[in-house]
Amino acid sequence: MPKLRAHNIATSLDGYAAGPKQTRTDPLGRGGEDLHSWMWQTRTGRASMGQDGGDEGIDDRFLRAGNENIGATIMGRNMFGPIRGEWPDESWTGWWGDEPPYRHDVFVLTHHPRPSVSMSGGTTFHFVTDGIRAALDRAVEAAGGRDVRLGGGAATIREYLRAGLVDELHIAVVPILLGGGERLLDDDLVSTYRVAEFVASEGVAHYRLIR
Repeated sequence: MPKLRAHNIATSLDGYAAGPKQTRTDPLGRGGEDLHSWMWQTRTGRASMGQDGGDEGIDDRFLRAGNENIGATIMGRNMFGPIRGEWPDESWTGWWGDEPPYRHDVFVLTHHPRPSVSMSGGTTFHFVTDGIRAALDRAVEAAGGRDVRLGGGAATIREYLRAGLVDELHIAVVPILLGGGERLLDDDLVSTYRVAEFVASEGVAHYRLIR
């Protein structure tokens, strides 16, 4: 049975997945970029940017695991881009340039319909207006027996957790304090999960939760 998995969801020590004062030019908010600096020091992270070298230790293992056996991705509209409300046109195609790193079908949750967008390298963005379960059903079908990755942002992950649809959640806790922003977890969203793995590198604590 295919799983819905969320990987490499970076948070601060005080539980924020994005910093305060998010803007179009600073989508992760003040200090939010620091949540992901560990990724770009790994071999997997550097390779995604067309660069050589990088660490092959614990952090690289977790980053690499987020791509294994994944056949489709779901993300919220905020992760896809900064535009809110009706789409003014079809010029915005994501943060990732002409060749996004996904290389499979990506289902973007939105309240506003838009035609699918096919990109170089095999990524196609589909815009789903009929809710999280419809997006999951379509993603499972597109994945062809492989698992589905749940991207961000934090609000989208919380919504799927609240509906009891996430099978595995990997949180990478980075030793910084943001003091505000968007929290990943609230209430008792993970009360039905257990910590299946905990390990720390020099700079990141990795928690893998499963139902």
